[in-house]
Amino acid sequence: MKKKLIALTIVSVLVGFLSFYKLDAYVMSPGSAYDVSRFITVQNGDELDEGSFNLMTVSMIRATPLLYAIAKVKEHHEIIPINRVRQEEEDDEEYRVRQLKLMNDSQFNALYVAFSKAKLDYSVTYKGVYVLNVLKGGAAEGIIKAGDEIVEVNGERIERQAELVEKIQNVNKNQDVTLVINRNNELIDKTIRLKEIPGTEGRIGLGVTFTESKSIKTDPKVKMDTEDIGGPSAGLMFTLEILNQLLDEDLTKGYTVAGTGEMYEDGTVGRIGGIERKVVAADKDGMEIFFAPDDEITDKMLEFNPNLVSNYDAALKTAEEIGTTMKIVPVKTLDDALAYLEALEPKH
Repeated sequence: MKKKLIALTIVSVLVGFLSFYKLDAYVMSPGSAYDVSRFITVQNGDELDEGSFNLMTVSMIRATPLLYAIAKVKEHHEIIPINRVRQEEEDDEEYRVRQLKLMNDSQFNALYVAFSKAKLDYSVTYKGVYVLNVLKGGAAEGIIKAGDEIVEVNGERIERQAELVEKIQNVNKNQDVTLVINRNNELIDKTIRLKEIPGTEGRIGLGVTFTESKSIKTDPKVKMDTEDIGGPSAGLMFTLEILNQLLDEDLTKGYTVAGTGEMYEDGTVGRIGGIERKVVAADKDGMEIFFAPDDEITDKMLEFNPNLVSNYDAALKTAEEIGTTMKIVPVKTLDDALAYLEALEPKH
């Protein structure tokens, strides 16, 4: 009886280790296609469309020994080292905050580009500086958190990140700065004594990474509810869906259109990760057209990774491997996607 109990205990510990011990890697696998109209509603917008625009997702799970072993043998699963996913010193909460901020910025850019294209009214408000992560050993450690917005420095309101940099540059080491931060819609006063930023040679600062916090108001109003989807890769499809609801015509021409790509404020479509798995997911979910960023691979990028190819080339190769009839379309800009759709014959 005692031996059986010992054996059972050993097996339980082993199963627990294989199933729950977190490795310094992620497992990426195909996700699903989601009709973007589920997430976007334009006030009094055109919803009488036969086709659909669809964003693509991938599944990103922190690897355990068991998941790692499965990914090694399962088709279309990729093991990604943690340093290719997380920024240096970024913890779970900071990673989550950064992904949600990237999604918020993706929504902003989609609205900005779509309303600019449609020549409709919008206004932009800059709200301060959004903290992405706090460096260990930095001046702000234990005082500022990821997700905080810095709105005042030494009693002066700030709106743009350049203003924060300018004000901090004028403060010497071991001097205090007083900040007002917006944390969960509550204004909080903080005092921080500046010191050398970890990993730098003599640079003085808060020891945080940050970006601008901004919002956009549009006429007509647009409601965007992306639940817990993170990252910037839905930007192109958001932009197309907003335009589709703003305009009377059906941009889809009756097709199920999928795609991916970050949307920049100038209308350029940016490179994203995991496109191979998104092509597999799009084919599985019956998509007919797939827009893929046709990004430029520079010599400097090839020096860092000699095997790097453009999103479009990777998507096309995957499509050929799985034998899909889905059309893979290269796009460098929003205009490229619109031109392709304009030239399409209606499905019905």
